[in-house]
Amino acid sequence: AKYSGRRALTLPGEAYTTIFRGLPELLTLFIVFYGGQILLQRIVGLFTDAYVEVNQFIAGMVALGLVFAAFSGEVFLGALRSIAAGQREAALALGLTQHQAMRLVIFPQLWRYALPGIANLWLVLLKDTSLVSVIALNDLLRQTNIAVGATKQPFFFYFVACMIYLTMSVISSIGIIAVERWSTRGEVRRA
Repeated sequence: AKYSGRRALTLPGEAYTTIFRGLPELLTLFIVFYGGQILLQRIVGLFTDAYVEVNQFIAGMVALGLVFAAFSGEVFLGALRSIAAGQREAALALGLTQHQAMRLVIFPQLWRYALPGIANLWLVLLKDTSLVSVIALNDLLRQTNIAVGATKQPFFFYFVACMIYLTMSVISSIGIIAVERWSTRGEVRRA
């Protein structure tokens, strides 16, 4: 939307990324969980008197998804702007349709440029999942807090939680390196 050049798309895209990149993730989580529940209850209240409760997992997924989408949208926008306009023009000159030019020429380059930023955002998102414990979702950090309260051994249990997050990050990094290798296959390395 922000790359389209149309004011009707650029302004909402700019507003979305500015709002969700500017709000703290925890506040976004509260707004989606509590505000979503109020909004949904009012909509359902128009038709029936039933009580609606928002699922904590869904609220956490939506909130973190909104934040991740705002940041990744900026990463993809930067990657798209880094591709020379001549690439698309050359593809169209070769007789490719607009869709084929995007799929065969632009997107492979876009992915290659965006991958480091998206990989970094993935690792940030992985750690931000600990925030969902504040809305009573039983995630790793909440379970750790329960174990600390029951055993009075905070160092041990927080250390175990750190090791679990670190393990997930290392596994993600290995996957990211594999995807980076795959995305740069066929590329000529310069000395």
